[in-house]
Amino acid sequence: MAEDPLGGAEDEFREMMRKFLAGEGDIDPSKLAGAAGLPTDPLMVARLMGQLQQAMNSTGEGINWQLARDEAGRIAAEGSLRPNQTQLDELRQALHLAALWLDEATSITQLTSEPSLTTRADWARLTLPVWTQLAEPVALSIADSLTEVLDDQVPEELKSMVENAGQMMRSLGGTLFALQLGHVVGQLSAEVVSGGDIGIPLLPGREEHDVQASLLPQNVAAFGADLDIPHDQVQLYLAVRELAHARLFRHARWLRQHLISAITEYARGIRIDTERIESLAAEFDPANPESLREALTSGALIPPKSDAQLAALARLESTLALIEGWVDVVTAHATTRIPRADAVAETVRRRRASGGPAERAFATLVGLELRPRRLREAAAFWQAITDAVGATRRDELWAHPDLLPSSDDIDDPQRVIASLTGESAEPDDVDRALSDLLADDSGDRPIEGNPGEGAPGEEPSGPDDDEDSPRA
Repeated sequence: MAEDPLGGAEDEFREMMRKFLAGEGDIDPSKLAGAAGLPTDPLMVARLMGQLQQAMNSTGEGINWQLARDEAGRIAAEGSLRPNQTQLDELRQALHLAALWLDEATSITQLTSEPSLTTRADWARLTLPVWTQLAEPVALSIADSLTEVLDDQVPEELKSMVENAGQMMRSLGGTLFALQLGHVVGQLSAEVVSGGDIGIPLLPGREEHDVQASLLPQNVAAFGADLDIPHDQVQLYLAVRELAHARLFRHARWLRQHLISAITEYARGIRIDTERIESLAAEFDPANPESLREALTSGALIPPKSDAQLAALARLESTLALIEGWVDVVTAHATTRIPRADAVAETVRRRRASGGPAERAFATLVGLELRPRRLREAAAFWQAITDAVGATRRDELWAHPDLLPSSDDIDDPQRVIASLTGESAEPDDVDRALSDLLADDSGDRPIEGNPGEGAPGEEPSGPDDDEDSPRA
């Protein structure tokens, strides 16, 4: 039987990768870890090399998200401390009082499940399924791009070898991405103070459509440590804010999936710049891995957003701003009894606007920032609505996605106020669409002139006709 002429080439490629992962090549493994944004301590480098070696021999498809779970749990556990009984009692009391105060500030009812007090390690473990859901489209896009570059760059006679090498590269790239994501989530566990701190509810409820409110005692304490504000006031403010966020998502059951769908649809539109990968590979100097790090961490591999992505991003940012603005206004109304509430609120706003290191790392990794850009404008919008029509009518706008105000509405709250109070001088788009729909259903189009007169050549409408005719 003739020997496979390509077998030697494939073995050579595999041997080259084996030497590289064993640290026998020109690239220092610790520099590779640093270029990928991972720690360069010997234990982390050894773990990275071991995982990549396993990936090279793997025949599985897709991303091994168990690596992300393990890495996130490991990092979170390193700094995770169990709160003492005093901290737990104080926060439970704060959450109880916060629920009572919120009843005065919003018509949205209380949660059906008790809020939880969560360690960093538990937060990382419980929230990772959502993070993987958000990151998976980008991870697959990276893996596809790596194999595409390989396929485009080799002669036809080596295609079969590259097919096997491509699988290996997909596995290596997916492993590196999973480790990066796990590292980011592990770091995030030290930054967030609550379940809704990022803007989307990340913790699963005990029942379908339920939302779990949660505070991280260790991080709440760290949040208030550098503020010249009594810690009980910080605890109360953060408790009110978290419960307001959770109540909103439980009330508007469509909202969580609406946000996650918008984010994943946006992410699916991300395409990795294969030309940039080729250029990076051609110019890469093993002695200077900083160039690789810069390309990976600057987002240079992700091309400019398409028009469709820009439109989707604008809608997503609008929705995030409306959520955060509503939470700000409701929290402000519910915390009027806290003497330093304004100071805590300003700290929260600044922190939310800038984001922490791990949040910025996630934005680079996935190509998407989960921070609202029009937070102050959205808060001013909800305040104007509240002043004009009250909390109950304001909260009714979350009943259905079609009622959710738009970006233009944020700029002109009077238009929404006029609609809610029935003072609109001209029909808006919804009114016109409803009018057209009713006219189509009756077989006629609206006509100008006396509403009691029919079209030319038709009999005027009689009393019986009026009785059965649709009314807006």
